[in-house]
Amino acid sequence: MSDLVKYELCERVATLTLNRPEEGNAWSEDMEQALRNLVLNADQGPNVRSIVITGAGRAFCVGRSMQGLSFGAGKETDTREDIEAHRDRFSYLTTLRKPVIAAINGGMAGVGFVLSLYCDLRFMSDKANFATSFARRGLVAEEGSAWLLPRLIGQMNAMDILLSGRKVSAAEAGNMGLVRVVPAGDFAETVQSFAADLANASSPRSMGIIKQQVWSAHKKSLSEVTRASSALVQASVVHQDFAEGVAHFKERRMPQFADLED
Repeated sequence: MSDLVKYELCERVATLTLNRPEEGNAWSEDMEQALRNLVLNADQGPNVRSIVITGAGRAFCVGRSMQGLSFGAGKETDTREDIEAHRDRFSYLTTLRKPVIAAINGGMAGVGFVLSLYCDLRFMSDKANFATSFARRGLVAEEGSAWLLPRLIGQMNAMDILLSGRKVSAAEAGNMGLVRVVPAGDFAETVQSFAADLANASSPRSMGIIKQQVWSAHKKSLSEVTRASSALVQASVVHQDFAEGVAHFKERRMPQFADLED
């Protein structure tokens, strides 16, 4: 199972690579479990401050294999237990303390596309494209994508992508604000540089709190978010990271922010 997802640590960035390149990194339950285990370990790891998820070879993740889809055709496979088990299939990514970046190096579809939506940031190679594919397979929007996508790119664009199942280029996705497009020749280096900058120049505590502020704001009113942020600001100005943030700026040096506490 460990071979299905590769793990690499560099400059406090944990890179997790879906590793079935000969099959377009087609999704499987074993891959899902391997990824989840590695992501959760990285979130607890003291030497990790940002997490990147990418794919080996020419694809990011083409979704479930056609063989897997064919096997389930005509069967009711989602029992109550299945539904409960899959309730937080990807939403756990939003509860992590560290930022998660989807490095979309190549094509993606279906569940691979949904996985990227639950990441905090999405970088996409200018040579890549994606499709939701659900409607063209007689399926429906999976894993909360019908809730997330309109909030990311608006209802009109979300309806277009979900109803048509058509291929969407990196350039079009970038214009929608769904991804940040990066030239293919510099893709891996650009993502690593960005992730390393987060890991080494931003406060881990601040990033963790900001991440939760953004994700939880979807479910709250503006007044609730404003009141909560006021309390968080008061706690931040007396934290050691604020003193370090001011000091490193004045002294023109890299910051030495504290690691996250368990």
